[in-house]
Amino acid sequence: MAAEFAVVLPAAAIVLVMGLGLVQLGTVQVRLTDAAADAARLIGRGESADARVAAAHPGATMTESRTGAVVCVTVSARVSVGSGPAIPFEGTGCALDDTRAAP
Repeated sequence: MAAEFAVVLPAAAIVLVMGLGLVQLGTVQVRLTDAAADAARLIGRGESADARVAAAHPGATMTESRTGAVVCVTVSARVSVGSGPAIPFEGTGCALDDTRAAP
């Protein structure tokens, strides 16, 4: 019984660590998408969105594009879990551009 437990325990620990890593990556994706949506609304109102993007994830960058009366923001970041390779993530959000909307 002890030998079987000694074999199963490391495998269970690896599965647990991988599961927690995937949850962390999913959380980063949600935070980046949320930050992009907030940033699009802020830019659409003519305000700065730099602080919101910086709060989403360390090292996150923002690009914005405007099409007619719509402003879209993409927030990007590279994320690594533990000592693994960095994985690029991005989230996009769009909002009405009040600074260009017709009266």
